[in-house]
Amino acid sequence: MESSQQLLETAAARGRELEVPYAGALLPAEAWALVQGLPETVLVDVRTQAELDWVGFVPGACHVEWQRYPGGVANPDFLAQLQAQVRPHQAVLFLCRSGGRSHAAAALAAQVGYARAYNVLQGFEGDRDQEGRRNRVGGWRAAGLPWKQG
Repeated sequence: MESSQQLLETAAARGRELEVPYAGALLPAEAWALVQGLPETVLVDVRTQAELDWVGFVPGACHVEWQRYPGGVANPDFLAQLQAQVRPHQAVLFLCRSGGRSHAAAALAAQVGYARAYNVLQGFEGDRDQEGRRNRVGGWRAAGLPWKQG
């Protein structure tokens, strides 16, 4: 596996290619390698509490809902909750179901001073396969990375 510095460079190059407003974009295995190898890196899961309870979660990740369940209403306390758990100098990796909410969270974090904000592409569950099911094509779980359920 690449060194932490190489992973950050890869993420930054991918971010430039995708034209994202934050530091870069990581694949799930790259994100896990950074969590393990780069001190003070924080993985922030922005899915709802219901998703964590019913679908699964990454042990040790921080949890800050981007939207609330039910209804998908924006979490008005998102920034305050993020700032209570993650300092602006830390590398912060945002994870959601498939990469959309985490993209928005990384963009907002970068806007308010988190210079090392990254999106975890593919998310926890990945894209839908030909049968419309998740957890088979891309994503944290399909990559065989650590997770728990219930």
